[in-house]
Amino acid sequence: MTVSIQGTPIGAGHPVYVIAEIGLNHNGDVELAKKLIDVAAEAGAQAVKFQKRTPEISTPEHMKQVPRETPWGTMSYLDYRYRVEFDREQYVEIGDYATLRGLDWFASPWDEPSVDFLEDLGVGAHKVASASVTDHGLLARLAQTGKTIILSTGMSTLQEIDAAVEVLGTEKLVMLHATSTYPLPPEEANLRTILTLQQRYRNVPIGYSGHERGLQISLAAVALGAVAVERHITLDRTMWGSDHAASLEPQGFEHLVRDIRIIGEAMGDGVKRVFPGELAPLAKLRRVPAPTA
Repeated sequence: MTVSIQGTPIGAGHPVYVIAEIGLNHNGDVELAKKLIDVAAEAGAQAVKFQKRTPEISTPEHMKQVPRETPWGTMSYLDYRYRVEFDREQYVEIGDYATLRGLDWFASPWDEPSVDFLEDLGVGAHKVASASVTDHGLLARLAQTGKTIILSTGMSTLQEIDAAVEVLGTEKLVMLHATSTYPLPPEEANLRTILTLQQRYRNVPIGYSGHERGLQISLAAVALGAVAVERHITLDRTMWGSDHAASLEPQGFEHLVRDIRIIGEAMGDGVKRVFPGELAPLAKLRRVPAPTA
C-alpha cells in the first residue's frame, strides 16, 4: 500500500520518508524555527513538522495553573503554552520558508480548531500525536479533510489504535510505531511492534517515530521495514525545553538521513542473484564449477 504527501509516495519500494520534528523546539522563536528548517533541508529530509494548539482547549484542566519555570520567568502552564505558540502570520512565514527549502511541512493539531487553522494554511497532511489517539472528535475532523494522516501510536493499546483506525479509515493513513518515553531507553523501543503493526494493518504503510538518543534504534527500524522515520531535531540538546534532550543535533540528524539512504540501497529486492561485482572473484576463487544439468 502506498500513500502520498504532496506527490511524494510513502510505502514499500519507495525511499524512506524522513520527517524532522521541530515540534516546540523553536521555543516560540521564528528565526530559530527557520534555522531548524535549514538543518532538515541540508540533511536531506522530506518534511518538517510542528505542533499546533489552541491552548485554552488543548491544555488539560488540571495543568492550566501549574507553575512553570521558563526563560521568561515563572508563569502558569497555560500562559507558557500561549507563549510558545505561533500565530497565523508566523506560521505563514515558517511554512513559506519550508516550502522554499523544498520541504513538505505540516503539524500535529491538538484540538479541532487547530485542524481548521492548519487547513486554512493549506498543509499537505496532518499528524496525530500519540496523546491524541483516543480523541475521536479530533480524528473525525481530521478524516473530513481528505488529507493523508500520519498516526503515532505511543502510549496506546492495540484496541485504542483499532478504534482510531475505525474513525480515520485506511485509504490515506500512515502509522508510526512509537514509545512515548522521553528520552527513550532501548529496552522500551520494542521495535518488533513494527512487524506486529505490518501484519495487523496490511493496507497501511508503517513507519517509526523515535525519541531515543543516538541513531541505532531508528536505523534498526528501517531495516525492519519502516517506510517513514520521524525524529526531533534541535540546534543544541542542552537548550531549555522538554523535547531538546530527546532530539538530534544537526550533525546527528545529517548522519541519520545518510545512513537511512544507505540502508535503503542495501535492502535490495530479495531476489538471489550473482552480481556483476562477484564475477571476477568467482572466476578467481571457485575451484569446482556448478554441475551442468
